[in-house]
Amino acid sequence: MTALLREAWERFWLYFPLVFMSALALGTYWLVRSTPPTAAASVVMPPQHEPDYFMRNFAARTFDEAGRLRTEVMGSEARHYPDTLQLEIEQVRIRSYDPQGRLTTASADRALTNEDATEVQLMGNALIVREADPSAGAQPSQRLEYRGEFLHAFLHTERIMSHKPVEWIRGKDRFTADRMDFDNVEQTLQLNGRVRGTLMPPAK
Repeated sequence: MTALLREAWERFWLYFPLVFMSALALGTYWLVRSTPPTAAASVVMPPQHEPDYFMRNFAARTFDEAGRLRTEVMGSEARHYPDTLQLEIEQVRIRSYDPQGRLTTASADRALTNEDATEVQLMGNALIVREADPSAGAQPSQRLEYRGEFLHAFLHTERIMSHKPVEWIRGKDRFTADRMDFDNVEQTLQLNGRVRGTLMPPAK
């Protein structure tokens, strides 16, 4: 009997390391499965103001439901920022057609535009030109031109704003001001600050 107990005791110590390691492995697995994920693992980092793609010497176009060209944006370089969904464009040039097919062009050293180019902030040598519409009948619309270091254009609502000095030209008429808010749909123009203007009589 003593010999059997001694043999059993020796066998226990022989296999004890294996049993212990197996129990430890099972315990570790259970602990990992039972522990809830940490808060840091579930935190989603907000988008950083870093470009997620670049374009160089590009041209981007949008079309209306009938397949007609609506807006064309060109530039030497563009950077897209996912946090603001804006494109920052160098040496920008824009062509935009309203539903009646009237053309508006814009250019600047730099621009910020939303993804469908319906809202554009032009910075540095900013220029917006609304071409005359000879199809308007007996009183065709005149060519409109806006110049300044900053112009904020809402192309499809036909509104142009600036909090910096601007020059506004309609036909042969010319105005300068420190600030401007022009609504082409409502046909209203607000010029503020130091306003100067030259009105030319209509041609006979």
